[in-house]
Amino acid sequence: MKRLLHHLSIDLSPLRDSRDYRLLFSSGVITMFGTFITLVAVPYQMKELTDSYLAVGLVSLAEFVPMVVCGLWGGAIADALDRRKIIVLSELGLLITTTALMVNAMLPNPQVWVLYVMGAVSTGIACLQRPSLEAVIQQVVKHDQQAAAAVLSSLRWNFGAIVAPALGGLLVTKLGVAAAYGLDTLTFALSLVLLWRVRSLPPAEDAAPASLKSLVEGVRYAVGRSDLMGTYLVDIAAMVFAMATALFPFLADELRAPEALGLLYSAAAVGALIASVTGRWTARVQRQGLGVIVAATLWGAAMALTALAPNVWLVFVCIALAGAADMISGIFRMTMWNQTIPPELRGRLAGIELLSYASGPMLGNTRASLMANFGGTRFSLGAGGLLCVGAVLGLAAALPRFRRYDARTDEHALSEKARRQAAAAQATA
Repeated sequence: MKRLLHHLSIDLSPLRDSRDYRLLFSSGVITMFGTFITLVAVPYQMKELTDSYLAVGLVSLAEFVPMVVCGLWGGAIADALDRRKIIVLSELGLLITTTALMVNAMLPNPQVWVLYVMGAVSTGIACLQRPSLEAVIQQVVKHDQQAAAAVLSSLRWNFGAIVAPALGGLLVTKLGVAAAYGLDTLTFALSLVLLWRVRSLPPAEDAAPASLKSLVEGVRYAVGRSDLMGTYLVDIAAMVFAMATALFPFLADELRAPEALGLLYSAAAVGALIASVTGRWTARVQRQGLGVIVAATLWGAAMALTALAPNVWLVFVCIALAGAADMISGIFRMTMWNQTIPPELRGRLAGIELLSYASGPMLGNTRASLMANFGGTRFSLGAGGLLCVGAVLGLAAALPRFRRYDARTDEHALSEKARRQAAAAQATA
């Protein structure tokens, strides 16, 4: 029993062994709360100013192009420049955009255009920063602790995803959006102090300069590895066919429980948090490709079962199970990326990863809405979940190298492990 509890507990070794990881993790915890609060405040303020569904929806549309362009370019500069400098300057930029939102909210007549512009700019800056944040974990955490770091990062995100939106809703309704933006500004200021203390993380001496050519090189590398393509394609398929948060307001009404809407939105994060807290066992898994396939299949199956659940609590359980499966898939994917991708390409590949897991949910909610328009909420949920299962199994059959991936024998994993051991030996010599 004691051994079982050990495998289900959280492995804190990355926090214990790496000062830079502690600083990055602490910074992430702080900014996570502020960012989620602003994600609640912006659409709330837009609704208050315009009373228009279209105006609120256009906020996400305004953020899409900066996400694509800056995500790819952020990957290129992450491999060409000092990653610490990129992270710090981006954090400063995010501090400025949030301050602008706060100042606008304090005006007698807040301007709608500021929400669109600052939303697009902050998304662009965050996407410039994200590849460097993803890539830097490979540098500051030991090779055999990458799975543990993935679990800790997931735990941090899911804790924020559950608590911060509720806090944001309370702030905007009780104290106003200016107070919400003010708190976010404070979190970025505190985070900046922590990030400033992270050591310099310069690129390799022979690093390719950021350019269209370097971006193409990164894409070519990803396409040339079917195991990596499997991680991207399976995640996109899972999100496109089974993501359905856009249906939750309609589902809550059909269950005659409109007051439970917030519960439905938090269910996936609750399941993901439980998966993270008990996720120490994932570090023992060596066939992460198969793990991604199984987890993505369970995600789709759980969303399909949501269509059959007769009451709000069973719906909550099904969505929570889906969230847990999606989180396990994410842990396995992150472990594969950080254990196999050469450091000189890690930033560019992180940019591609950002597009894969950010675009899927957007397309998925569009798919869910269109299917519901033809067949209703339950039809969209059930059919989407089954299509997800079919698509994942089809990709598993089409990508045998991804399906058979084993960290103990994979050439890329062994090469990266040997490189890091040699670097560690040289550093201690």
